[in-house]
Amino acid sequence: MPDSKPQHPALRALSVAFPHTLPILAGFAFLGFAYGLYMSALGFSFLYPTLMALCIYGGSLEFVAAEMLLGSFAPLSALLASLMIQARHLFYGIAMLEKFKGTGRKKPYLIFGMCDETFSINYSAVIPPDVDRGWFMFFVTLLNQSYWVLSAMLGSIVGDVIPFNTEGLDFVMTAMFVVIFLDEWKKEKQHISALLGLGISALCLALFGATNFMLPTMVCILAVLTALRPALKRRETR
Repeated sequence: MPDSKPQHPALRALSVAFPHTLPILAGFAFLGFAYGLYMSALGFSFLYPTLMALCIYGGSLEFVAAEMLLGSFAPLSALLASLMIQARHLFYGIAMLEKFKGTGRKKPYLIFGMCDETFSINYSAVIPPDVDRGWFMFFVTLLNQSYWVLSAMLGSIVGDVIPFNTEGLDFVMTAMFVVIFLDEWKKEKQHISALLGLGISALCLALFGATNFMLPTMVCILAVLTALRPALKRRETR
């Protein structure tokens, strides 16, 4: 029998990336749908949540932006609010500097599409040696954004026809992060970084409160893990 043609690198990467995004699909299907319903309840046509999901792609920022669209024109307030809500992406970018090297023309979209869930997968996923790293991260990013955009559009369209009570649906995002954390916990032989993250988060929550702890937590986690990086690498190689 003749040898089968080798699979195109992009198709191979897509087949490996897709299973990694299934937990995100489950979460975004509910949360994006709820966002679409919310926009519909505010009186916006389906084009608004669809284009905002496509261009802003900021999760919680999109919920806040919906309220801003109904308020008075205040571009400076909108800018400051956006920077505060999305400030954690600064640390995501720093963490991904090495991983984004050599990704070529894919890099601008990888930067644009790096949400919390996409960062979690692209940063921690164990990519098989025969899979192109750039294509893998590209498809993780593209699939996750596609889930969000389509869910938001569908939620808005359905919301125009059937009234829904969206109370409690925002917990889906929390549940999804718990699943991702537990999956990473099972992959690690030693749980030092995970325990440090939990401890620092709890400490910052106690010191700064629930509304202000995110940014200090990210700064502290980045500083501590950067300082301990050589020691953690030595322990992993033992």
